[in-house]
Amino acid sequence: MMQRTIDEKQYAGVVTLIARHGKVVHFVRVGKKDLASGDPLEPDTIFRIFSMSKPVTAAAMMILYEAGKWTPQDPIAKFIPEFAPLKVYRGVDAAGNMRLEEPAHPPTMHELMTMTAGFSYGGEQTPAEKLYQDAQGRNIFLSGSLQAMIERLAKAPLIYQPSNRWQYSLSVDIQGYIIEKLSGMALPQFMKKHLFEPLKMMDTDFYVPKEKRSHLASLYQMNEQRELTPTDGPTWPEQSAHEPSLPMGGAGLYSTAVDFWRFAQMLANGGELEGVRILSPSSVKLMMSNHLPNHLMGEFHGGGYEFNKPREGMGYGFDGAVVTDPGLADVPVGQGTYLWDGAAGTWFWVDPTYDIVVVGMVQRLGWGIQNKIQGLPPNLEQLSIGTIYQALVRPDR
Repeated sequence: MMQRTIDEKQYAGVVTLIARHGKVVHFVRVGKKDLASGDPLEPDTIFRIFSMSKPVTAAAMMILYEAGKWTPQDPIAKFIPEFAPLKVYRGVDAAGNMRLEEPAHPPTMHELMTMTAGFSYGGEQTPAEKLYQDAQGRNIFLSGSLQAMIERLAKAPLIYQPSNRWQYSLSVDIQGYIIEKLSGMALPQFMKKHLFEPLKMMDTDFYVPKEKRSHLASLYQMNEQRELTPTDGPTWPEQSAHEPSLPMGGAGLYSTAVDFWRFAQMLANGGELEGVRILSPSSVKLMMSNHLPNHLMGEFHGGGYEFNKPREGMGYGFDGAVVTDPGLADVPVGQGTYLWDGAAGTWFWVDPTYDIVVVGMVQRLGWGIQNKIQGLPPNLEQLSIGTIYQALVRPDR
């Protein structure tokens, strides 16, 4: 099935890895790492995972949660005093000036972890969100540092009242700043010490060093002639060959299929991998449980393709989606499956009911938004679900 999408020239190459009961049962690479050179995908090919960084940041936050550094009900301003004066955007008056009001309550860490705190990604271009940009209109990710990003956010009001909406946002990048404040370590160093090194994720980081650049898969997008063409992608700091000054917990990581499987398998095992414990089972359960109240379940769009419409049967945990009702969600996965995707097409899920972990790696931008050139490319995550679960003829074993 994956080879078919290569033959149709929708993707350059795809890696799929499946594990059941903790053992890898499928690890296949089709297509090319780079179309121009013809270089094949290798087991250690490195991919830009973009928003699949978010669950990794959630795990880092849970490490600090277990250390007693924060609780879900803490106000965010406890750790970021600059956010204490934040008001809430209420539209504009007749003169075009912003109308602001006090928040019904100070936004909490629970709301930050579930993208219900009042922030956005600054993409809707309301007067409030325009404040996410600098005077030259540059993206907030070009602020130069996490501290500068926080200072810019502190000048913009919340986009909505906390807990009144679920909105995809900078929440996870804010978490990266909090990790630095609570640990006294730079975000990349904290993740390396507490996640990547103990889990033996040797090719996962916020940048790709010079000696590993040849392992990096080329990134593509579709041009007007419906041809895959190389692209450098968004001009974000994580695209550099050196450690970024602004490490983005929400979108900045590079990884391999095997490395990310090791992370996901740790979650599936209740926080442990090969005798190394990262988190307690209760912390993993808290991270992978739905936290959206009933009145927000209909607003959550499920991630990836589903951002443009509500999706029944899907909730949201800490920095990742949760399948609350497989029937309503139109998927055969087990209840409680935790998942997320990346902007270049990468995807993963952890299914605790059937003890399955799946990782998919691909590099094509534009897969999760409306593509004006030829519509949406094949949704490899959704296609892989049907293909994988039809093989599960004895789910109880």
